[in-house]
Amino acid sequence: MARRRYSKANPSRRGRPVKRVGKLLAVAVVALAAMVAGDKLGVFGSKPTPDWDAYDGKTFLVTRVVDGDTMVLDCPDDVNGKPTTRVRLWGVDTPETVKPNAPVEWYGPEASAFTKNMAEGRRVRIVLESGRKPRDTYDRLLAWVYLEDGSLLNAELISRGYGYADPRFDHHLKRDFADRQAQAMRDRKGLWQNGTPPKDLPDYYGEGRHKLPK
Repeated sequence: MARRRYSKANPSRRGRPVKRVGKLLAVAVVALAAMVAGDKLGVFGSKPTPDWDAYDGKTFLVTRVVDGDTMVLDCPDDVNGKPTTRVRLWGVDTPETVKPNAPVEWYGPEASAFTKNMAEGRRVRIVLESGRKPRDTYDRLLAWVYLEDGSLLNAELISRGYGYADPRFDHHLKRDFADRQAQAMRDRKGLWQNGTPPKDLPDYYGEGRHKLPK
């Protein structure tokens, strides 16, 4: 069979592969630019914020303990324009003691006293959770709080029965915290000493939305 030949008068077909490659490169460049822009906007994860530079891995003085899972640091909060920063401990939920229009909950005062004894007037190291927003809906800084002896306050509260392993949000220590709570329940430590009556459980456990670890 004779080979098909292209006349010099009609070279357009010869240029098609080159044009196709050029179009593919242009599409790739546009896609890459879109991915870079999306990453900066937090499309593929939490958007980086100034909180990481201001707090992560740094040490601060705790000027006041609000309750078992909330404290105040002696550093300015640029997000809220306040002279101090309020921190909410990641992964642990202690009984309420200062919530407006709410009663003081079972073992709340004991949890507050424990955190105050361990952290107030002392320096703590703040670590943020990778891949998660560093603030909650109240603009409090969400953090892991390491004490002067290197222990993690969030974990100690659960292990000693002063707080619940909060099942509502994912984090890298969620399984470990559930195990710590299960052990505290078996040992009847702290708030588990009376056999965990349903009326004393937080609503996310008491209403059956989450199962207590066993």
